[in-house]
Amino acid sequence: MAARLTDTEARTAAPRDKLYRLSAGEGLTLAVTPAGAKYWQLRYRYGGKPKTYSIGVYPLVSIAEARAKAAAAKSQLLNGIDPSEHKRQNKLALRLSVARTFGDAAARWVEHNTPRWKPATLEKVRQYLDKDLLPPLGKRPLANITPLELGFVVEKIEARKAFNVAKKTRQWLSAIFDYAIAKGLADANPAEKLGSVATYAPPSENHAHLTLDELPGFLRALDEYQGSPLTKGATWLAIWTANRPGVTRTLRWSELDLDNALWTIPRGRAGMKRGYSHLTPLPRQAVALLKDLHKLSGSYEYVFIGRNDPRQPMSDGAINSALKVMGYGGKQTAHGFRHLVSTALNDQGWEADWIERQLAHGDPDEIRGTYNKAHYLDQRRKMMQAWADYLDKIKAGGEVLPFRKKTGTRR
Repeated sequence: MAARLTDTEARTAAPRDKLYRLSAGEGLTLAVTPAGAKYWQLRYRYGGKPKTYSIGVYPLVSIAEARAKAAAAKSQLLNGIDPSEHKRQNKLALRLSVARTFGDAAARWVEHNTPRWKPATLEKVRQYLDKDLLPPLGKRPLANITPLELGFVVEKIEARKAFNVAKKTRQWLSAIFDYAIAKGLADANPAEKLGSVATYAPPSENHAHLTLDELPGFLRALDEYQGSPLTKGATWLAIWTANRPGVTRTLRWSELDLDNALWTIPRGRAGMKRGYSHLTPLPRQAVALLKDLHKLSGSYEYVFIGRNDPRQPMSDGAINSALKVMGYGGKQTAHGFRHLVSTALNDQGWEADWIERQLAHGDPDEIRGTYNKAHYLDQRRKMMQAWADYLDKIKAGGEVLPFRKKTGTRR
């Protein structure tokens, strides 16, 4: 009967004062504890010593399953393998595999490369990891990450039209897994083929903007605009500073130091490309305008408050709507002011590095003048004040110097 232990016998086996075993034949037993727990064991000898191999808990493991597992363990014994030790090694390997997470590998990869990276590169890598990679992947075991999973991560980046970020992310994902393989943390690189499913990046959008010859007429139209003074003010500020539309319309009073004519955009600020910090010098005209607008919105968080809810910033379409009312719909956009200002300042012969910094192109640490702590702030103050003064002159119809300077001349 013991050799043909039935499910009924196993199920009805009652606990006793001490642990006892019911034999299922060929070394397989069902151990019954005083607490009533029941689990399968295979008793065998290895290297001349008696050993016990745990198979599983009854009834989660049935009699048939227990016998099948016991047979597999005996097959290992025939091949000189200790089934208990083999099981222990597999558990350790699984535990180690789970402990080897993407977050751990990424941290070690960053630490390994930090000595040879420029500070700007290190900062950029950390930003990409913190924003796009570590939230979905940080705690994931390296061995469990698949190409499909990584593809979904990159697709989310592409969905927000950040194609350059997606490209760099694919490169760094592959580099992290290559590092993990070299260090024995992973066996394969699921990121190596991500480039084959990359979304095609469309050409950069050409935001509509006026020619420099059309600028005087536009400025007069803006001066005569009878719509919201907040929308009008945001438009002027966009022309005076060349900041991104999303940053301008969400300007907070806390970012302004009007006594020092400075607008400080903190790192991580919404609307700034990749969250870079930025210092914007304000010409006298902008300071005067903002002081006037403080009477309208100074008690709220945002300078350019929403029409329906003053606790929110102006809508992203407000400036473009005003441009349409002024007769410039399709000819000029809020973002197009950046192109217009860049073109004008370059034609006037200002230093390219000053213009690029004014436009907040790239990480501040990557521009020439890394050791200039103010990032050309004094030079840009002069440049943008001259630009605002120039706008006043052409708006009034006054004579000004031609844009194009002689080759090699600089202010």
